[in-house]
Amino acid sequence: MTKDLRIKSHVFDDKKRAPNRAMLRAVGLTDESFKQPMIGVASTWSEVTPCNIHLHGLAEQVKKGIEAQQATALIFNTITVSDGISMGTDGMRFSLPSRDVIADSIETVIEAENMDAYVAIGGCDKNIPGCMISISRTDVPAVFVYGGTIAPGYRNGEKLDIVSVFEGVGKHNNGDISDEELHGIECAACPGAGSCGGMYTANTMASAVEAMGMSLPGSSSNPAESKDKYEDVKAAGEAVYHLLEKGIYPKDIMTKEAFENAMTVVMALGGSTNAVLHILAIAHAVDVDITIDDFDRMQKKVPHLADLKPSGKYVMEDLYKIGGVPAVMKLLLKEGYLHGDCLTVTGQTLQENLKDVPDLAEGQDIIRPFSDPYRATGPLVILKGNLATRGAVAKVSGVKVKRHTGPARVFESEREATEAVMNNQIHSGDCLVIRGVGPKGGPGMPEMLSISAILVGKGLGEKVALLTDGRFSGGTHGLVVGHIAPEAQDGGVIAVIKEGDEITIDSDTQEITVALSDEAIKARFENWTAPPLYQKGVLGKYAHNVSCSSIGAVTDHFND
Repeated sequence: MTKDLRIKSHVFDDKKRAPNRAMLRAVGLTDESFKQPMIGVASTWSEVTPCNIHLHGLAEQVKKGIEAQQATALIFNTITVSDGISMGTDGMRFSLPSRDVIADSIETVIEAENMDAYVAIGGCDKNIPGCMISISRTDVPAVFVYGGTIAPGYRNGEKLDIVSVFEGVGKHNNGDISDEELHGIECAACPGAGSCGGMYTANTMASAVEAMGMSLPGSSSNPAESKDKYEDVKAAGEAVYHLLEKGIYPKDIMTKEAFENAMTVVMALGGSTNAVLHILAIAHAVDVDITIDDFDRMQKKVPHLADLKPSGKYVMEDLYKIGGVPAVMKLLLKEGYLHGDCLTVTGQTLQENLKDVPDLAEGQDIIRPFSDPYRATGPLVILKGNLATRGAVAKVSGVKVKRHTGPARVFESEREATEAVMNNQIHSGDCLVIRGVGPKGGPGMPEMLSISAILVGKGLGEKVALLTDGRFSGGTHGLVVGHIAPEAQDGGVIAVIKEGDEITIDSDTQEITVALSDEAIKARFENWTAPPLYQKGVLGKYAHNVSCSSIGAVTDHFND
């Protein structure tokens, strides 16, 4: 290696480091290897979910790209869990904590092994922010690679995905479809490798990372099982070497303006509510001042343009076919919605990356023009009021109901609430409240896709409001409000709501209130005691360290 690069792994050149080198020789390194930069490939490959089952092959492609630059590549793994598989079970409590396990484990390997740079590959929902949090913490050049979206399933000419199955459960319970039809939907919905196909959390966060400049153009929309995906991951291996060569670090790319680009793309595409949680956490990790109020500011200025699931009819593969996220970003840049001078992992600016990108395909109807958006403002609305003084998040894309007032129906778990819905005990006009499931109280802030999809399947998606201090899946749609903060465990007002209290949600005024005076609320808290925090293992550690959802539910916010 003749270039004067800042190489951490060259600590092994010292004669005292012969024992260290001996260990590395055992995994295949040579004298020549020790003269090269050592570049990691952090893979979230696993057989437990289709989102990640193909990632080892992609990691091998990344390795080829690195080695083509005369650098040494070392693949290592971290965990993944599948939200879709754990949804509706106690296992969902481990989903959000897995984000931190992923981030911590990648950071640990990169720092312990003195890696000079790395490429992180993520597929399922928590892999992407987990990888990005680690990239934000480790002071070495890095590139994120997305494993790509799954292809849609088909049955009787209709496109299906995992949400089709959850909604099918509600239809079946309602008597609208047979056992055979539900089984047919189940068998056809997920045809192969890749992350859930709509603008759900994985595709949302991959798009946000590309907009932020931390993945190569096209990475977020190239499907999992496509030639373009294999090419973009190999190119990522080459790109990370060039970042090291040029001395470009994540903090040079991940500026406040880059985060604003990410929020803009999320709003325009109609992304997941989880984007609020994850972008806040990534910004915290890289010490960029992004707050929930920034989402409110961006929501007011960015229109919703995309007809994508869960509220629309198209999936990510359809968007890929008409130009993908790069073409959408080119349109947003042209209209003045993106900061074009932001640096990216190509070593060029966003504007330079997009200069030669083809426009959206002629005649396409997935992305609407600015003159006729689906909604003049973004679909991720921040609500505040006495029920959520630190904020709550509602996704209003496709929801016709602007204001809902109704009686509280209060449950301490999703399981109890689901039983009530399935037994037809929840009625049009109700406000279904599931509390005690926030980051600390859950613990783990589980998602509520199962019950929200059942409500949609039963025809109650816009007739019953569903409120929680937990989360919703990117696949959720309907009249739902999540991330209510403070959570019940922290003494939020949601903790003392009683059956029958009148709750109002208004997406226009951004209001979420319960019809109780300050005095009445204070009186109720006089008879309230917070439940003891969970004490054991991963969830116990998480419950005792996690912050409020309004600042990203991070586990290293020590000044709150």
